[in-house]
Amino acid sequence: MANTEAHGLLDDLHDLVETRLRRVDQRYTAGRRAIIDLIVTAGNPVSIADIATRLPDLPRSSAYRNLVDLESAGLVRRIVGHDEFARFELAEDLTEHHHHLLCVACGKVIDITLAAGLERNVSEAIEEIASVEGFRPHGHRLDVLGVCGACA
Repeated sequence: MANTEAHGLLDDLHDLVETRLRRVDQRYTAGRRAIIDLIVTAGNPVSIADIATRLPDLPRSSAYRNLVDLESAGLVRRIVGHDEFARFELAEDLTEHHHHLLCVACGKVIDITLAAGLERNVSEAIEEIASVEGFRPHGHRLDVLGVCGACA
């Protein structure tokens, strides 16, 4: 049952991706579908190198172009860490609100979801900081730089 449920959710995601791409006059190609599948199953944000390793039949140039199109359609989000490699994950409105721990040594990106009370405190602090500048925040992303357990 759980496998059937997961398959149904993935089908719904693919339908949504296809709809959003059509809105911006783009097609949901096999390469884009493979990238979305990879991002969903990877369990963490993926780099171009990850895509090249896991999807060897997809040329890097195609992967770059597809990621640009998926990003401009609001389907994936680029995460820029401390190293030279961007990583990509599904856009937050397709998943859930979360933050990242970014390892400055190896580049690993770890997704974290804050407890509701802590998330509320972060939001309130951001509102307070922003109001000093007359800024109206629409949301936030918290990326914490440090060293992962493997590199420590």
